[in-house]
Amino acid sequence: MLTPVFMEMTVPSGDMLKAARLAAGLSQVEAAELMGYPVQPGSRGGLQSRTWQALESSKDERNMPGPVFALFLLLTHQHAQWSLAPKASQAATA
Repeated sequence: MLTPVFMEMTVPSGDMLKAARLAAGLSQVEAAELMGYPVQPGSRGGLQSRTWQALESSKDERNMPGPVFALFLLLTHQHAQWSLAPKASQAATA
């Protein structure tokens, strides 16, 4: 039986989320697409994610859940303690 991995899953402030997104070199739309948040046409053309905008806003009470933020950090290679790696069976075929 495998032992579960326990990790800190901090709920980020909007400023923390924005800093992590910028450190990853992603636009709000790219970050939203990576995490499966909705993206829609913007009023000035192009795409936008109102959900991601709200998560980064200091004026909105919504925050990204801690486990989702942990996954974002893992996917963008920013997690302080953990990193993603392919399983041995997948590494052999890559």
